[in-house]
Amino acid sequence: MRNGNYDLEERTFIFAKNCRLLVKQIKLTLINVEDCKQLIRSSGSIGANYIEANEALSKKDFRYRIKICRKESKESKYWLDLLFESNRNLQNEITSLSVEAEELKLIFSAILGNTK
Repeated sequence: MRNGNYDLEERTFIFAKNCRLLVKQIKLTLINVEDCKQLIRSSGSIGANYIEANEALSKKDFRYRIKICRKESKESKYWLDLLFESNRNLQNEITSLSVEAEELKLIFSAILGNTK
């Protein structure tokens, strides 16, 4: 762990890192390349926006950043689901990451529910 605490910043970092490790294992076809690019972008955006949320200057800005985190979590799951369809040889790894993307989405939804 980077900072010694397993918190949401760390969890989102690990998710993005694991998505990148998955991409390294995927056979690069035209379709996979595009889906992988999207997954890399959306998975990294979750943690980056969470860091921004923690530095927010207002409650409105915080909620906006958390909404982006939730949106990017949902998008990451979408790209993982597409990759699952064309990479059955990696179904365990993809399923695990898809579950994590769903859990992150639920966490960010809960944060939004608690900051009304």
